[in-house]
Amino acid sequence: MAGAQGLVKIPELRKKIIFTLVVLAIYRIGVHIPTPGVDGAALQAAFASMQGTIFGWFNLFSGGALERFSIFALGIMPYISSSIIFQLLTVMVPYLGELQKEGDQGRKKITQYTRYGTVVLCFIQGFGIASTLQAYSNPPVVLDPGFTFKLMTTITLTGGTMFLVWLGEQISERGIGNGTSMIIFAGIAARIPDGIGSAFSLVRTGELNMGKLLIVGALILATFFTIIFVERASRRIPVHYAKRVVGRKIYGGQNTHIPLKLNTSGVIPPIFASSLLMFPATIGTFVTAGVVQTVSGWLSPGGWLYEVLFVGLIFFFAYFYTAVVFKTEDVAENLKKYGGFIPGIRPGENTVRYIDYVLTRLTLGGAVYISLICVLPTIMSQTLKVPFYFGGTSVLILVGVALDTVAQIETFMLSRNYEGFMKHARVKGRAAYT
Repeated sequence: MAGAQGLVKIPELRKKIIFTLVVLAIYRIGVHIPTPGVDGAALQAAFASMQGTIFGWFNLFSGGALERFSIFALGIMPYISSSIIFQLLTVMVPYLGELQKEGDQGRKKITQYTRYGTVVLCFIQGFGIASTLQAYSNPPVVLDPGFTFKLMTTITLTGGTMFLVWLGEQISERGIGNGTSMIIFAGIAARIPDGIGSAFSLVRTGELNMGKLLIVGALILATFFTIIFVERASRRIPVHYAKRVVGRKIYGGQNTHIPLKLNTSGVIPPIFASSLLMFPATIGTFVTAGVVQTVSGWLSPGGWLYEVLFVGLIFFFAYFYTAVVFKTEDVAENLKKYGGFIPGIRPGENTVRYIDYVLTRLTLGGAVYISLICVLPTIMSQTLKVPFYFGGTSVLILVGVALDTVAQIETFMLSRNYEGFMKHARVKGRAAYT
């Protein structure tokens, strides 16, 4: 109660929280606004037959918008996919790499290119989904099929996604938390009541016994505790600062540490990996060539090839994103500049190699942890023959975004000399992942 009163007493924080909730409410209202030209009842029947395919995966991240075929049916995933592409290009294309080093102006330019890429991906995915729905004829989903429907649907879905991108930017600037992360969080969280209701419905009909339900519940709780524990875990590298005499004052002589998180990349690897694996499956929805359909089937969620590639991409993005966000050369340079050193390690190049050595091994542990969290629910569902309505990626996002948001609120409160309800239990969040 005291914590809630503390939040209310800070006008600026209260405004940020209210603004975030209002924006998320607008997003959830938009999920229920249907795209014109579609028979809703026939769509529900068609989507029921598509469960377990790439459309079910899209539907989860869109917060149920796809099964309603709302204006937000594509969700914000095209923007995330575009962000992935341009982050990779900043490493491979010198021009984009130079832009990234130019500070805010360069990053704004890359963000602009990312938006353009989002529009292109939206057109591809929107046209593919419209073509798939138009081809579905038992029962017919599209009321007035033709190129006009495809074009109108593509433009509508593209506009919906770009509006979500704008909403996310408003949350980041004027609300609490990372906007893109909060929208994904809200979409997944909105599906929790349906998932719980579906599980109990299976128990009532006898398709799922109470013992298996309890096992699933225990696994979910264990997953939550594991994520919270690992996300707060870090390796502390001790740092000493030599004493310096400047005039009549003595500076330095302090001992501190560099905290290296076990999972530096956060939820970026599974989100990026799933986004990339969605793209070829999306192409397969409107390309009828036999080879494309075969590859699309191989890359459907739950298949062995999909899981192997998923884990491989998680490892790749874990190392890639860690290298992007944590510059060991800059850390070593700053230590040397201010007279700091790691005990037993010479400043300069030796410090860079040592931090790289520690960070590489921590990243390996983080990648293994993320892979287990994301893949185990699929394995357990196939072993126990019970439905997991939320995969490991979803749980990882839910817990990770919640920790980040609470940590940001705590930082905001502490910056105004207010301890609040987290005085005795500080929460360490990760950096925002988009």
